Amino acid sequence: MAEEEKAHIRIKYFSREIEHLTAIEGKKSDWIDLRCAENVTLKKGESRYVRLGVGMILPEGYEAHVVPRSSTFKNFGIIQTNHMGVIDHAYCGDNDEWKYPVLAVRDTELHVNDRICQFRIEKVQPQIEFEEVDHLMDEDRGGFGSTGRK
Repeated sequence: MAEEEKAHIRIKYFSREIEHLTAIEGKKSDWIDLRCAENVTLKKGESRYVRLGVGMILPEGYEAHVVPRSSTFKNFGIIQTNHMGVIDHAYCGDNDEWKYPVLAVRDTELHVNDRICQFRIEKVQPQIEFEEVDHLMDEDRGGFGSTGRK
């Protein structure tokens, strides 16, 4: 989206307890925090989908990328099991509440309104047409993992 262009997103709240989403005005960060919409107790090794209490109609041609906040692991001892969630434009039905798949690495508790993940919207990938070739480029970088450690 152009910088001056604003996206209009229709949002449904599945919980009256969570704070409403707001974009951070005037800051460089363009990620929006999502909050836990339920109280959850997890034992080490347990996994579940945590309700985020929102559903949205994203603009045509866009999708949402959902990832942990930088403090999620430290504060809550959970990791996102799919490492990055993608919510496409079609996931916008009246019962399509966003959820966050987590695995607890220690005993933990999540409470309503805890900020546990964040999202941003991105343009969807354009149509791709593959062309098979026998050679790519002349210069070889040395294969996967060849750039060293430092």
